[in-house]
Amino acid sequence: MSQATADKRRRVERLLEQRVGDEPIYVKSKFLAAKLELSPQEIGSVLGRLADSSSRLTVEKWSYTNATTWRVDTSRKE
Repeated sequence: MSQATADKRRRVERLLEQRVGDEPIYVKSKFLAAKLELSPQEIGSVLGRLADSSSRLTVEKWSYTNATTWRVDTSRKE
């Protein structure tokens, strides 16, 4: 993973960790992109990678209506 990609991932993870609480949140790439000054495609790519590998967050594609909605929750090990 390149340094630029790793930086984008950290920025997205940090924002999601700040926003997620006891309940899951639902986000669209275009709204995160506006906050982080990245493109929606960059955010979608990062979220897809987080869905496959994040240990602190559970990220999954939830629905598609004009754009993918992602469900984000904290990973809880019981």
